[in-house]
Amino acid sequence: MDENWLFLVAIPEFSDRVLMPCTHGKTREEAIRNGEEVIEMYLEAWQAEGESIPEPNTLQIA
Repeated sequence: MDENWLFLVAIPEFSDRVLMPCTHGKTREEAIRNGEEVIEMYLEAWQAEGESIPEPNTLQIA
């Protein structure tokens, strides 16, 4: 794989509250870990501020 490639993680549930709700990593595993960290960071901040938490989306697979 090209060393300039990145794996992108988008968080569509946060798009109403965050300008660009996404993160990335050089490997799939790093991108997933970074995505989990970003989700936890926002959820903790919103809970601390007393804000509601966005409902998760469910993907439908045919």
